[in-house]
Amino acid sequence: MRSVFIYTLARLALFGATAGVLFLTGARGFLLLALAILISGIISFVLLSRQRDAVSSSVTRRAARMRENLAAGAAREDDDDEPASSATVRAENREPTA
Repeated sequence: MRSVFIYTLARLALFGATAGVLFLTGARGFLLLALAILISGIISFVLLSRQRDAVSSSVTRRAARMRENLAAGAAREDDDDEPASSATVRAENREPTA
């Protein structure tokens, strides 16, 4: 998850730098925020493509690992639900005698 942290920090740094430049040029308030989001998004799309790919592969690997763990847990639960022996099953299925 290190790649997610680095990518997020890079995006925030680009946003901060863009907002700072826009502030120095005279943009204020909502215009400043809107332009900073738009411009930093475009810049990060171009400059951070390698980091974005690293984040994507990291998230994909983690999701696959979680899916495998979930499937293994479900298989263990299914194994636990199977009867221990056929004698136990026969004893449970007997009707009581009067």
